[in-house]
Parts: sequence; C-alpha cells; structure tokens
Amino acid sequence: MTEFDPANFASIDAKEFSKLVKTTPDSKIAEVMQGDLRGKVLDEVFNRMPTLFRPEKAGATSAVIHWNITGRPDGGTDTYEIVVDNGTCVVSPTAEREPRLSLTLGPVDFLKVVGGTANPMMMFMTGKLKAKGDLGLAAQIPNLFDIPKS
Repeated sequence: MTEFDPANFASIDAKEFSKLVKTTPDSKIAEVMQGDLRGKVLDEVFNRMPTLFRPEKAGATSAVIHWNITGRPDGGTDTYEIVVDNGTCVVSPTAEREPRLSLTLGPVDFLKVVGGTANPMMMFMTGKLKAKGDLGLAAQIPNLFDIPKS
C-alpha cells in the first residue's frame, strides 16, 4: 500500500502501517484526520493495541491510561481508555475510570507516535505531547507495546 487510505488499514500489519505513516506527508494525514474517516483510523489503531501489548514487560503494572486525541472536526477531543492489569491490556473508546496517566496530542503526532516514527520523549519536551499524572508510567509506555520502527 502506498497511499494513506483508512479503508485498507485492517489489511496491513503494524510494520506496513509504520512505513505508511512515515512516507505520507503530514498534510495528507491531517486531511484524513479532519474528515469522516477519523473515527475509523482511531478505532483501528486502538483495536490493535491489545495485540501489540507485551505482558512480559508490564510485570505488575496496573494502570488506567487515557489517550486524548485533539483536533476533531467539531473542535473536540477523542478519548480512548487503556487499562493495563494482571498482564492484560483492554481498550475502550470511552473514558470511564480515573486515569493514572493522561496523554494529549494532535492526530498527526499521535499517528507518528503509535507508528513508531516519532520520539515521544522529544514530543513531550517540545510540548507536542502533554502528559498529566504518572510521568514514570509515561516513560514506560514504549516498553509496554511492540511498536515497530519503519
């Protein structure tokens, strides 16, 4: 696949997705994430997280993490909840529990982080990624998930 087309996301693996995010201009990703396909893209990404979760790295980690993706076409924010507990990872498209960590970033930066094409620590230091709560947990997130590098 050579074009950023959410209709094909379900058929590509994490490594292909990473390559796609890396080779697609930010303006094209932003355009898709401002349109009707935004929800499909976010759902596809978050639905993959349990399969990318590495329970052997999580150990005794127990946490609720909220991912807040800004820049919705109506000006709002989409919030997904990830619960890591007892070596499992469960994702919900709604935030129902008090988070131990809340991460906020724009849609293009989010896709770069989960696609393995951006450095979350640098994004935090430059203000593109905002973290509230347990910053130690924030630093641990890249170890909890098998994010491919493109």
